[in-house]
Amino acid sequence: MTVSGTAPDAPRACRFRPRPAAESATPDTDRAPLRLADPGVSRLGDKERAVVRAFVLALLLGGAATSSQAGTLTVAASAVQDEKAVFATVESANVVPARARIGGTVVRLAVRYGDEVKQGQTVAVVGDDKLMLQTRSLDAQIAGLEAQVSQATVDLERTQSLFDKGTVARSRLDEVRTAFNVADNALKARRAERAVIEQQLAEGTVLAPTAGRVLKVPVTPGTVILPGEPVAQIAEANFVLRLRVPERHARFLKAGDPVRIDGEALGRGEATFGKVRLVYPQIEDGRVVADAAVDGLGDYFVGERIRVWVSAGERTAVTVPAAAVTTRFGIDYVRLSRNGGTIDVPVQRGRTVRRPGEPDAVEILSGLVPGDRLVTP
Repeated sequence: MTVSGTAPDAPRACRFRPRPAAESATPDTDRAPLRLADPGVSRLGDKERAVVRAFVLALLLGGAATSSQAGTLTVAASAVQDEKAVFATVESANVVPARARIGGTVVRLAVRYGDEVKQGQTVAVVGDDKLMLQTRSLDAQIAGLEAQVSQATVDLERTQSLFDKGTVARSRLDEVRTAFNVADNALKARRAERAVIEQQLAEGTVLAPTAGRVLKVPVTPGTVILPGEPVAQIAEANFVLRLRVPERHARFLKAGDPVRIDGEALGRGEATFGKVRLVYPQIEDGRVVADAAVDGLGDYFVGERIRVWVSAGERTAVTVPAAAVTTRFGIDYVRLSRNGGTIDVPVQRGRTVRRPGEPDAVEILSGLVPGDRLVTP
């Protein structure tokens, strides 16, 4: 039997068609690692590495500066006042009237409503025409008495000379000396009466009894007034805040308690603090009346209403500076120092506590305990 083809032990033909060289090169190239042969790509990588190095260096330097400037304080519980807002009025501790000491007509007014006056300053001048007439009358009498005294002096000297020569008797000398004494004493009396009139004219000048601000001027030039009638009402310069607190808070209010006025009410950037000076024992219309002393009230109108925060109780709380609290994604954090490092701890922020010497403290409701080391900026 004839078998066509190759011998049985001859190698069989290749079952797979070999790939061309161009086709087989492509998978090898894909499997080879990527080489940045483009010089532009290499320069871009260098720039990125330089930027990263600069950024890391800046972070390290900034962290070192922050660590050097930061301080630490120990968290401790302190007494916090529960404040209540009440309205107070700016009032003077004393309102003193400037009274006329003589009766007459108001010749001149030297002040107006709201003027600030000093103690002893002229407020008004009151004149009386009768005093001027009396002064003229006394001047004429004094002139006549001065002439009599002058003549009595001459008579006394002449009589004394004649008595020394033995021409006249002693009784005549005594009569002349008596006439001189009578004339001289009459002159002194008229001069004393004229001094009284001059004093009355001087008392026509109404003086401010104290330094303060003029509240009322109930008279006008030409008004006839009586002795002792007020010409002006002057509020003393020591203005106070008169508080009226509901009686349920009376047991919390005492002399020496701090009070706070918002900076907005004063037109300032910071709050102003004062102290309760006097608590009146009588309750009026269900309210306790108290006076508080606060600096810088002289620029207000007397009777102006101001919102004041007063103490309504005391409790213990943890407070930290507002600058130590940071907010990220709606959560408040503080930084604590522990085990030689710092960690950020979430806290629950409370209300802002304003106290003298610590106007921006924040109450921490939870997250801190007394003894923690707080890192402050």
